Amino acid sequence: MAHPKRKWSKARTSSHRSMWKLQAPGFVECPQCHKKMLRRTVCKNCGYLDGRAVIAVGEEE
Repeated sequence: MAHPKRKWSKARTSSHRSMWKLQAPGFVECPQCHKKMLRRTVCKNCGYLDGRAVIAVGEEE
């Protein structure tokens, strides 16, 4: 098993970690209602996924 020959400095460690960043979730436009939705999930506004009604979204009584 390989071992490091020397200790990494704090500056080198922090510059290595500088590429760790959060990314925004993959939002796309719903083809049915044209609202923003997460990819590969049911649209919360209309209830469609891949052109099919998956859940019934209606007005609450």
